Amino acid sequence: MASRRRLPSLGLLNPGSDSDYGVSDGAWLDVDWREHQHWVVIDGRQVNYVELGSGPVLLLVHGLGAAWQCWVENIPEFARDHRVIAMDLPGFGWSEMPEGDISIEYYGQWLGRFADALGVQSASVVGNSMGGFIAAEVAIRRPELVERLSLVSAAIFWQEYRRAQPLVMFARATDAYIGRAIAGSSELVALRPRLRAPALVSAGIRYPHRLPPLLAAELVRSARRTPGFLPALEALAKFPLREELPKISCPTLVVWGAHDHLVGVRDAAKMEESIPDARRVVFGRTGHVPMVERPQRFNRVLREFLEAGAEAGEPVEGAVAPIA
Repeated sequence: MASRRRLPSLGLLNPGSDSDYGVSDGAWLDVDWREHQHWVVIDGRQVNYVELGSGPVLLLVHGLGAAWQCWVENIPEFARDHRVIAMDLPGFGWSEMPEGDISIEYYGQWLGRFADALGVQSASVVGNSMGGFIAAEVAIRRPELVERLSLVSAAIFWQEYRRAQPLVMFARATDAYIGRAIAGSSELVALRPRLRAPALVSAGIRYPHRLPPLLAAELVRSARRTPGFLPALEALAKFPLREELPKISCPTLVVWGAHDHLVGVRDAAKMEESIPDARRVVFGRTGHVPMVERPQRFNRVLREFLEAGAEAGEPVEGAVAPIA
């Protein structure tokens, strides 16, 4: 691997601009998603996924409490010249719960078996939040599978937060009650802006009122409470990966929102320092899901990384200093 050249500090990427927040090209509305929905059996359980396009493989891994629909703004763009695959992880969306215990290690092994089942020998892997944790685990254990890696607000250091264990305890105590409440009202919440805004804020979206209404409704519907939520939350709180991040050998793009209240932006700098061939981009005035909040900018940055950012030290659309 070429020796790495540290990128200069350029400050926030367009820190004062809100002009592209929630701006969508609407391409996802023109897709007949049912036509691209597929099922595959992994570990004896049904897995739901969507697949569009052909070319180099791009695997998209959602976060805790989400589903493949969190990538609807990104899939059409990359399906123009990639084979894009976005799945519901076991226990989320329409994928069945696994037979055994959920853990980050299990999800990493599962993602490898999922890729094998679909004939994927190498791919660029993008993971948001918990999905970033899983993607990093796969890059460490199956380096031949992960050609390039993008960690989007990845929850890799979340178990080090002081609030992690209290949050797990609270979630465990209220899981059944909240689960029933959300399951019974998800459609109502999705259709009413005043009700869905708090749900989107809790998912880390900074300005939910600025998202296109149809997209906001789809995100709420797809993120209904699922049986995998609590065990996956517990898994996040007890699987350390910090010491193994230097084993990631592929080019890595770290993307974050400067106002992520779920996984602090300071973690982005830690990951850039820990991963040998990494570069970091932070979107100003953005929360936990940059690919949803600023999809056009996210797509542009990711595409530049996939196409031109493969060599160590070659910048994409910006490098940033830590946020005070």
